[in-house]
Amino acid sequence: MMMIRRWRRSGDFLRSACKSLTSLRQKHNSMSPSVSGFVNRYESKGKTFESNAWNDHNRELDHHSCVGGNLWMMQQYKSFGSSSSSASKLQRNPLFSSLEPRDVSFFNEILGGEKYVVQDEERLETANTDWMHKYKGSSKLMLLPKTTEEVSQILKYCDSRSLAVVPQGGNTGLVGGSVPVFDEVIINVGLMNKVLSFDEVSGVLVCEAGCILENLATFLDPKGFVMPLDLGAKGSCHIGGNVSTNAGGLRLIRYGSLHGTVLGLEAVTANGNVLDMLGTLRKDNTGYDLKHLFIGSEGSLGIVTKVSILTQPKMSSVNLAFIACKDFLSCQKLLVEAKRNLGEILSAFEFLDNNSMDLVLNHLDGVRNPVSSSENFYILIETTGSGETYDREKLEAFLLKSLEQGLVSDGVIAQDINQASSFWRIREGITEALQKAGAFYKYDLSLPVEEIYNIVNDLRGRLGDLANVMGYGHLGDGLIEPYVYEWTSKHRGSISAEHGLGVMKANEIFYSKSPETVALMVSIKKLLDPKGILNPYKVLPHSFFSP
Repeated sequence: MMMIRRWRRSGDFLRSACKSLTSLRQKHNSMSPSVSGFVNRYESKGKTFESNAWNDHNRELDHHSCVGGNLWMMQQYKSFGSSSSSASKLQRNPLFSSLEPRDVSFFNEILGGEKYVVQDEERLETANTDWMHKYKGSSKLMLLPKTTEEVSQILKYCDSRSLAVVPQGGNTGLVGGSVPVFDEVIINVGLMNKVLSFDEVSGVLVCEAGCILENLATFLDPKGFVMPLDLGAKGSCHIGGNVSTNAGGLRLIRYGSLHGTVLGLEAVTANGNVLDMLGTLRKDNTGYDLKHLFIGSEGSLGIVTKVSILTQPKMSSVNLAFIACKDFLSCQKLLVEAKRNLGEILSAFEFLDNNSMDLVLNHLDGVRNPVSSSENFYILIETTGSGETYDREKLEAFLLKSLEQGLVSDGVIAQDINQASSFWRIREGITEALQKAGAFYKYDLSLPVEEIYNIVNDLRGRLGDLANVMGYGHLGDGLIEPYVYEWTSKHRGSISAEHGLGVMKANEIFYSKSPETVALMVSIKKLLDPKGILNPYKVLPHSFFSP
């Protein structure tokens, strides 16, 4: 028996017995305290700006980028950059101390032994390397605190010794933000994984930063709630890392960003001070809302240790359609119509092009194209609501209308959880397929919806047969992966939609932020972390961390 009924453009009515789904996816020297770890200048797009003259005219200097680069001088220099024109040689900040036996002894004392003070080479190899194997540090020590107090003691000591640190969670980022650049001490919060409270009336969840996103979803499921974000890496990413990078994910079109759903948090600053901002109220206008400084700051201002987040009621009716479109203009129009006609039940709107589809089909086992005909673009539309019959009829009516308008050429609706999972496997498996295909560049950009695919076509024209360029992402929030920074800046897009800047894009921040804005960011960084020990070489231009 066919479990997926097809609908396509014809004179017949759309007939697809849409079975509601309640779940869709499987789921050398120590420095004195007064020493600053910063230098007073930064470089951008061939210009150098002096931090003591932000309001003066910018003084242009020749800026020669380093082409390529090698590890040399005892790991004191590294080269980063996405191309030879933007690569820059990064030097270890000499103001940072190097790890000594006395440091290890101190950490053993406060953490309770070697179990929580990791020096094992094999475990450090994993912790030093990002999951894409693109960035690798040389840290000799990983600490596993169990409480906020332990994080506080660690940071207070590291700040007094000028020992640089890198906060780490599930290590699922794409820009090198959660791994050391040189020999920074790794502080992994994975053992801080308790759910502290859940209010079934308000839906407010309070938990520690090391909780895995999927585990939180599993905790909420029997209580009738869902997390407001869903990511392909949900099985390993931590909520603290999600908050620190302001992750968006598949449900952003429905629930918005973490700036809206995170009600409060607890964070530890570089000097060990614990900032208790763990509010659970949706309305609180008492002074500056400082939690927003830490959401998306990538651990550069403080280490998030607890999170208060507003979860959402779990809807009983969930449907998923996989649709084929002949051109990107149709995809844009389909998004507009979906927002207008599906309204309150629209929960995801994902797109991929035919190159992305071919990649998945060729490199992932057991994956097939749900529609019978090959097209230029594919869309996944998810609806989530409370009325099974109402939601089904609303989705069917929308799809029929889209067929009649010529926006859709083919499509299928999932009949059960297995088919829904197979649909999501295509979209969520693109990164895995890219890794299996060989060397690749993957960029996390945000652009106005009407401009999204123009950058793909532009890059294909420039590269010709030198590379296979593909586009995919969350169309509802203007996100796509392929990139050109200049192109993105020209069209007033963002060079980082949800993965942050890390070490990969720190030097490129000026494509999305003005010098005055970056200057203010630097002032905040200096205020909260005077020595610059928290996740150095990330977020802000590398020249801030060089002598």
